[in-house]
Amino acid sequence: MTNYVMKVSCPTRAGIVAAVSSYLAQAGCNINDSSQFADQDNGRFFMRIRFVSEGGQVLEDIAGGFGEIASGFGMEYEFRDLSQKPRIVVMVSRFGHCLNDLLYRSRIGALPVEIAAVVSNHTDYQKQVVNEDIPFHFIRVTPETKPQAEAAIMQVVHDTRAELIVLARYMQVLSDQMCREMSGRIINIHHSFLPSFKGANPYKQAFERGVKLIGATSHYVTADLDEGPIIEQDTIRVTHAQSPEDYVSLGRDVEAQVLARAVHAHINHRVFPNGSKTVVFPASPGEYASERMG
Repeated sequence: MTNYVMKVSCPTRAGIVAAVSSYLAQAGCNINDSSQFADQDNGRFFMRIRFVSEGGQVLEDIAGGFGEIASGFGMEYEFRDLSQKPRIVVMVSRFGHCLNDLLYRSRIGALPVEIAAVVSNHTDYQKQVVNEDIPFHFIRVTPETKPQAEAAIMQVVHDTRAELIVLARYMQVLSDQMCREMSGRIINIHHSFLPSFKGANPYKQAFERGVKLIGATSHYVTADLDEGPIIEQDTIRVTHAQSPEDYVSLGRDVEAQVLARAVHAHINHRVFPNGSKTVVFPASPGEYASERMG
C-alpha cells in the first residue's frame, strides 16, 4: 500500500485531531503515525499524519472532500504521496563535500530525491556530476551579470520541474527577488560561527579564539542573509590539541550531515513554517530517520 502524508496548520482549538482522523477513517484510510504540536505563544496548531488507503483510493479522491472541514477550522493543508521522489536542483561552488554527500545518499536511497540538475559557477565538479548521469549547468556569476545568471538558474529550475533548491556550499548571495520567488523552497548550509566569525577563514578564526564546539546550521533562504528559519543544527567538540586543518575537516563532516538531515525533513514534509522559526517533526518509522543518516 502507498504511504501518504497530510500536513495541517491552523489556529489552535478543540476538535482538530478528531475532525481530521474521522475524515480519514470515513475515506477508508488507516493512520500509521501522527505528530502534532500546539504553539501556545502564537495560537497555531501543526499536525502531520502518515496514512495508507485500505480501499485503494487515489490521493486526489481522498483529498477532494477535505476542503469543507479545512474551511471550518481555517486550515492550511497539503496531501502528498510519499512514493513520489521530489525533484531537486543542487547548487555548488568549489567546496564539494555537501554535494558529494547528497549524491551518495541519493544513489543508495538514504535520501529519496531525484537530483534533476547540478548548477555551479565553476566547473570543478562537472565531470563527476555528468558521470552520475545528472545534467550539469555551468552558470558564471559576476556583479554585472548576476540578473542574467539568476534568470538562467530559474530556467533550469522550471525546465526540470524541481520543487527545491539545495545550496550545497554555493558561495553566491541570492537576490531578494529569487528568495521571494522560491520562498520556503531553498535550503542553505553554513557553519554556526555566525555572527562571531564572518568573512574568510572562519575556522582559522575559531582556532585562534580557542573555540571548543564546531557546528553547522541549515535553514530556509530569505532576503535576510543567513537568517532564515532554521531547520537543522548540530555540533562536534574540538580540543586545543587539534589544528586549524582539523577544524575544517570536522566542520565539513558536520555540514554535510546537517544539510542532508534538513533536506530529508523537508522532502518528507516534516517541516512547518512558524513565523521566523520552524516546527520540525521527527521522522516516521521507515523514513530513514535522521539518527541513522549520519
